[in-house]
Amino acid sequence: MKIIKTKDLSDEQKQGIIRIWNAEYPVQIQHSGIETFDEYLSKIGNPEHYLLTNDSEKIKGWVACFLRDDEKWFAMLVDTSEQKKGFGSRLLREVKKFETEINGWAIDGSKDLKADGRIYFSPIEFYRKNDFEIINDVRLEDGIISAVKIKWTKVNTEMHAE
Repeated sequence: MKIIKTKDLSDEQKQGIIRIWNAEYPVQIQHSGIETFDEYLSKIGNPEHYLLTNDSEKIKGWVACFLRDDEKWFAMLVDTSEQKKGFGSRLLREVKKFETEINGWAIDGSKDLKADGRIYFSPIEFYRKNDFEIINDVRLEDGIISAVKIKWTKVNTEMHAE
């Protein structure tokens, strides 16, 4: 597996990300195709993409970092077949090389369903293991999903290492 950092995604790469997105995220936030994914990307500005690919260049994970309200934010997903193998942590370590802070939303309940009917399990513990702070009093409640803000800062990580 390797990580490719890029500003621009090809349609083939977008299709790979959408395939994982629609398999991994709750059904209510799925993309019907490149058009809706492009609309999502246009709302997050000018993202930097990190693509986890296998030897045949098939996308197995993705992180997008972007500015929102003067803060650095990220979105992340990893294919089920590659979860619990350290690849998500590896993607985050790569992002952390270039950032001093990243913020995100993490669904903190397990009531949503994935496209295959299985429960979407909250990634909160994964983020805790990767030195993220869970900010319980900052929530996204938009009628579609319910999520809590998560935040990683280089300063917090360095203090924990002492």
